[in-house]
Amino acid sequence: MQDVAVIIPAKDEGDRIAATVKAALELPGAGLVVVVDDGSADRTGRVAEEAGARVVRHSRNRGKGAAMETGAEAARLLDAGRDRPRHLLFLDADLADTARDAAPLVEPVRAGQADMTIATFSSTVKLGGHGFVVRLSRDGIRRATGWEATQPLNGQRCLTRTAFDAALPLAAGFGVETALTIDLLRKGFRVTEVEVPLAHRATGTDWRAQTHRARQFRDVARALAAREPAVVAGLARFRGRRS
Repeated sequence: MQDVAVIIPAKDEGDRIAATVKAALELPGAGLVVVVDDGSADRTGRVAEEAGARVVRHSRNRGKGAAMETGAEAARLLDAGRDRPRHLLFLDADLADTARDAAPLVEPVRAGQADMTIATFSSTVKLGGHGFVVRLSRDGIRRATGWEATQPLNGQRCLTRTAFDAALPLAAGFGVETALTIDLLRKGFRVTEVEVPLAHRATGTDWRAQTHRARQFRDVARALAAREPAVVAGLARFRGRRS
């Protein structure tokens, strides 16, 4: 039963993408693995292709939300003629060998118990996103929907094709996870969290990591402000607490 398409947005992940792709191909039902090379400056796309993925390339970096849309559309085109569309499993490119442990994310969707699952990592490796960005996302989701997310920025998610299409167009950049959660909950889709033993590269504290967090904060703030006018006031209060 090949009912899952794995979508892996990737930028400059040449050192880990092969292990991630190979592990994803071992997942039960994973009949298709699509890597979206989002403007990489290294050999990410070629390495992914050699590992067994179907690869789509952006000539320039367009951000995570755009990469997810491209990957889902590629899966749709590659699946033309199938009786039923595959479920979409989104994984980060740097999961490496731990990607093979993503199967529990698919099970509630396959069983019809959820329209989207979100991973919560049981690993002690620190997730991407500094504490203030996580709080911004979590607080914004709660204000907009009443739902409390454990790891709101986690990119490991499985969705039905119907749920994914209902969320289009996706929010830009790193605001995509926060926006997906809000949009689907507001439209009545069932969202649940699933603990999985996945792990990706620990977030650093150097200038590059700080710049990444600043972009995360910007994108999450924009996604929230676009979805709930009250969030703008909440964001102002949030910034006030940090100053």
